[in-house]
Amino acid sequence: MSIQRQETKQRMSRIVIHNDTVYLCGQVGKDANQGITEQTATMLEKVDELLLQAGSDRQHMLSATVYVRDMKDFAAMNEVWDAWVPEGHAPARACVEARMARPELLVEISVVAALKG
Repeated sequence: MSIQRQETKQRMSRIVIHNDTVYLCGQVGKDANQGITEQTATMLEKVDELLLQAGSDRQHMLSATVYVRDMKDFAAMNEVWDAWVPEGHAPARACVEARMARPELLVEISVVAALKG
């Protein structure tokens, strides 16, 4: 049983693969100065990029944990999420309100996926 770690630093690896399962570290939007819609969209773009790098994709997501700074943004975040998740491939998901590492961050996600094929 090997564990493969990609882009490992002292605190975390961006990707960990074990037993055909991909674990992504928390992802945030590319520009923290944008609103919830843009932060969610660019956060999910980063998830796509990391899943591709790991040998997976959004159709193979198993679970997702979404953290929003304020539940007032829940509906707007879900609009972007709903358009991004392929029909019939929704993962198990939790969404919670959380204090973020930096106050300008509005949303963060942690994803677990299966490897393709």
